[in-house]
Amino acid sequence: MPVLDANIDAVTWTDALARIFQWANARESRYVCICNAHSVVTARLDPAFGAVVAEADLATPDGAPVAWMIRKLGHPSQQRINGPDLMWKYCDAASRRGESIYLYGGTPETLEILQRRLAHEFPSLRVAGAESPPFRALSDDEDALTVARINASGAGTVWVSLGCPKQEKWMAAHRGHVNAVMIGVGAAFDYHAGTIQRAPKWMQNAGLEWLHRLCSEPKRLWKRYLVTNTLFVIGAGAQLLRGGRPKRS
Repeated sequence: MPVLDANIDAVTWTDALARIFQWANARESRYVCICNAHSVVTARLDPAFGAVVAEADLATPDGAPVAWMIRKLGHPSQQRINGPDLMWKYCDAASRRGESIYLYGGTPETLEILQRRLAHEFPSLRVAGAESPPFRALSDDEDALTVARINASGAGTVWVSLGCPKQEKWMAAHRGHVNAVMIGVGAAFDYHAGTIQRAPKWMQNAGLEWLHRLCSEPKRLWKRYLVTNTLFVIGAGAQLLRGGRPKRS
């Protein structure tokens, strides 16, 4: 389903979780992009990132504006399939299936807190590995060791928290090398660890989670939310005026 220039899947929670489990169970090398308005606009402005989203095995509508646009384009029941909730729902199911997961990203402190919370909430969940990569680019040898650790862990899914667009580009570069499903979940590690406060439920349900994040970190996020949200509204309005066709069609 084209939203601006990004192909986003019209998918239910049940379908999204089932697809990931099917791929993970077969140890297939796949990647999943969780796409909000910022991702969709960046896909239009940055051709390299646009190609990463286009080639994803699954691209879900994260963010109320993206889900709203898909509803307008013919899928009236589309919900937000966002990273934090997708991770939590999957961990719940994985704990009951005896499936292992891998955590990649975040700071060492966040990972430590996150693992304690996961162990408390899902005692049967198997966390096969957790690592906080350096901010710098890895050398070829370091990257090869990372891939080897992930593959040796036996995890069916790798939850990647490196921030957009770094995490999406990392997943695309490692498809065919990492024998698991990679899911880019942005700030989900911090939300679940409690190191960043997530918006209250009423704001999430009202599509105002972006506003909560903007107010929490205005210096870092003002451009992302004010500029890209404005560009999304302009692009979405123009697409709807064209009868739902993307600009490049």
